[in-house]
Amino acid sequence: MVGLKPSDVPPTPGVKFLGAGAAACIADLVTFPLDTAKVRLQIQGEAQTMDAVRYKGILGTIITLVKTEGPRSLYNGLHAGLQRQISFASIRIGLYDTAKQLYNNGRETAGIGSRILAGCTTGGLAVIVAQPTDVVKVRLQAQSSLSGAKPRYTGTFHAYKKIASEEGTRGLWKDNLPCHFVSAFGAGFCTTVVASPVDVVKTRYMNSPPGQYTSAPKCAWTMLWREGLTAFYKGFVPSFLRLGSWNVIMFVSYEQLKRALMKSKPTIDCTTESSL
Repeated sequence: MVGLKPSDVPPTPGVKFLGAGAAACIADLVTFPLDTAKVRLQIQGEAQTMDAVRYKGILGTIITLVKTEGPRSLYNGLHAGLQRQISFASIRIGLYDTAKQLYNNGRETAGIGSRILAGCTTGGLAVIVAQPTDVVKVRLQAQSSLSGAKPRYTGTFHAYKKIASEEGTRGLWKDNLPCHFVSAFGAGFCTTVVASPVDVVKTRYMNSPPGQYTSAPKCAWTMLWREGLTAFYKGFVPSFLRLGSWNVIMFVSYEQLKRALMKSKPTIDCTTESSL
């Protein structure tokens, strides 16, 4: 196998925590344009007029973005995206084994009940912590520079500040727990099929200005009434491609980072001891 060999010493919770966050950031850097294309396709058609429809398919969306807004538009919201991965993946993936052992009274083998409880615990905690970063990421990805009007946000921290001041703390924690819950426990095509409608609603709801939708269910009903069932699968292809590639890159990077961190740990310990 190409890469670092597994360490004889199992990775510590700290190594898992740091490794998961770093690996998720690597995966996000590679797949972020797909995520941006997904968001643009998901919000397309939300306007009352059909003039707002510009994107056709994943490749067409990416090409249109590059031509009309420049290559950097594919990475709008990247800072918030990396902040999300550092907080979300570090907790959801990095602390999963620790939570599993806690529910399993420290035993190595864990039953399905312990695994479900650990997944629910770390997944729920990750959503609570990372939610503001996800809202800002979606808002910046959806923000277009073509309208000629002044953009809603000039940058990541301006978005945090403006959302908090205009919409309060609830604006940064718009209710999308079920959306992330569905997305957090699956992978591949089946997950995309199941999660896509919820993900589209999540994107529309997160990107909406105050007062446009009273709740996530209201957003879903408005979509169904105006655009039909197909609206819930907008951005399906980039969602599927990003989910699959993100998982592959993330978990390969995660394993290699854990091994690298454990390999360097004895050297760090020896250096520390010799200086005492």
